This record gives sequence, structure tokens and C-alpha cells, in this order.
Amino acid sequence: MGIGFRELLIILAIALLIFGAKKLRNIGSDLGAAVRGFKKSMNEGEDEESGKKLSQEGRPDADFSTGKTDRDSADSSKNA
Repeated sequence: MGIGFRELLIILAIALLIFGAKKLRNIGSDLGAAVRGFKKSMNEGEDEESGKKLSQEGRPDADFSTGKTDRDSADSSKNA
């Protein structure tokens, strides 16, 4: 069912009565800053992960597409 517009107005009016306009404005500002900080850190984490993927793509020992590992290559050279 969810919260309708009327219920949301009632909740906001009760919060305004409990906290007051000045305190409610400070709470909103602090909450907005917290959300912005969270989004910023999430974006930095995603950038860091993509940077790790890019740096590993250039490494020859990080290529897993052939199906052979370095250990298999070393074993085959010993057997030859």
C-alpha cells in the first residue's frame, strides 16, 4: 500500500512539533551531508575497483583467458 501524501504530511507535521523548525532544518542538513558523503565514498570505491581491473589487465600473469596457469607452464617445461 505505501505511504500516501496525507500520511507523509502528518508525519512531517509531528516531526515539526517535536523538533521545531530550526532543529529540523539542522537535521535535514546533516542528513543531506551524510548522504552526499556516502555517495562520494561509493563512487571512489567504484573508481578504485575499476582502476584495479585496468591495472591487472595489462599484467601478463593476470591473463586467465588461456586456461593455463603459470604452474602448468612450469610443469610442462620440467617434463620436456
